[in-house]
Amino acid sequence: MLAQRTLKSLTKAVGVGLHSGQRVELTLRPAAPDTGIVFRRVDLPQPVEIPVNAMAVSDTRLASTISNGGVKVHTIEHLMSACAGLGLDNLYVDITAEEVPILDGSSASFVYLLQSAGIVMQNAPKQFIRVTQPVEVREGEGRSLKWARLDPFHGYKLAFEIEFDHPAVNSTGQRVEFDFGSGQYAREIARARTFGFTRDVEMMRSNGLAMGGGLDNAIVMDDVKVLNADGLRYQDEFVKHKILDAMGDLYIVGKPLLAAYSAFRSGHAMNNQLLRALLEHPERYEVVSFAHDREAPSGFAQLAPAW
Repeated sequence: MLAQRTLKSLTKAVGVGLHSGQRVELTLRPAAPDTGIVFRRVDLPQPVEIPVNAMAVSDTRLASTISNGGVKVHTIEHLMSACAGLGLDNLYVDITAEEVPILDGSSASFVYLLQSAGIVMQNAPKQFIRVTQPVEVREGEGRSLKWARLDPFHGYKLAFEIEFDHPAVNSTGQRVEFDFGSGQYAREIARARTFGFTRDVEMMRSNGLAMGGGLDNAIVMDDVKVLNADGLRYQDEFVKHKILDAMGDLYIVGKPLLAAYSAFRSGHAMNNQLLRALLEHPERYEVVSFAHDREAPSGFAQLAPAW
């Protein structure tokens, strides 16, 4: 049986929120089979649980935010991406503020934390959402066009194209494809950092955003170049971060997808629209599990290697 996975032991991290600038403590704990990934706001008089699912997404401005009533957790996509990359099904995320810490701006620190805690198999079949018919969402036209799409595929692969008219981005790849079956998430995707432009920082901070951002947790560009002294981690780091984000956004559906995802200039909002469009059409997907590892697509049976 291809089994569900959780952590062997708990692990902790302390950091600041990218947008809030608030100090936050994160505790990642094992969870029983079929729990899913559940965020718990433990800073409140009574802890509030927010189970991760597509309908819990309440805000997609610059990040993915989930809510339960009026209680929120912002910027969950990098941690969710790490969970997707390592195949974690069940996890409690105890958090002492309303935003997940940004750490180094990628998923690499979360991958390290999860792997250091150890990953164990559970006595329950791992469930997948297998896309059986295409689903697509589109917005705008001409130069404002953006779209995202899921197609049937026995496995999980992602293709993303960005379009930034900026010298530093133009000199790198603006399109990348990643096949989860390669087993190379930690090596090829997880280290890609979020990025932004100095011209936008003042506007964002006046709106209470990017208060915790800086050169230690983002790629920052002026009008012509990257300002980080150590440069880029990947030659195509910008578009690889979009793949990282998409993996996190799509894992919010609650189960790993068996599908081919492709997107042009998509973001958190459109990724969530795509999940909702899928769930609105139950005839376009099915929930499946695999009695034997050998029946599963490549990459899902093996534990993801470290770097």
